[in-house]
Amino acid sequence: MNAKASTTAQKLLNLYRQEHVIFGGWAAVNQVFVNESTPEILRELRELPTGKNLAKHIENLRSGKTPMDSIDHELLPYGGMMTETVATVPLTPDEWRELESGLNEFTTDQEGLNRIQQLNVIKKFGDQWLVAIRAALGARPDLMDTWTIVMKTYRAYYLWKVANDILEQPLSERARAQLQADMPEYETYLPMFGDAGTELLEKLRSFITTMKPVDTDAAPDAQTKA
Repeated sequence: MNAKASTTAQKLLNLYRQEHVIFGGWAAVNQVFVNESTPEILRELRELPTGKNLAKHIENLRSGKTPMDSIDHELLPYGGMMTETVATVPLTPDEWRELESGLNEFTTDQEGLNRIQQLNVIKKFGDQWLVAIRAALGARPDLMDTWTIVMKTYRAYYLWKVANDILEQPLSERARAQLQADMPEYETYLPMFGDAGTELLEKLRSFITTMKPVDTDAAPDAQTKA
């Protein structure tokens, strides 16, 4: 097994599973799939859970069978549940007003995220609130820029927590490989926390080598932009 190919395959699989919270959707992630996949990486994908579907999707993209901004329904992650669930739940006029008001008052910190998540229009979608609202905003593209900031802020704080959880315990070889695969995302989001985020990123890089627990800090405010 080629360690680099295995790490890249896992990274691509993570993107595939997280498409519903990535701004730009399939048009964004498909470009990465095509650019970064090699025959060796495709072989690695076929050995991973649900990796066969992604490998087939990449083949379809390269052959032209699937447009670069799309995916065959049968190859959707989670059996297409993320797409089908939100498509059947419209927002009422009152919910639109609540959502717009909440977005207008949003701040890029933990309190801002907490306020957004307490909105009734958000809570109705449970764990799928990010993808549900993004889908709903197809009817209100004027709110999409602010929603993108919400998504980036949520992802930044989520990764801050995950990074600190990782650093507080010994790292297994499997967790180390997963961390290596996820590093591009940490490198994207942790710098939003300024010097503290950069320091945490360096701790992660060092941790991959040493695999020993290190001291961690609370998250500062994230500086996100659309």
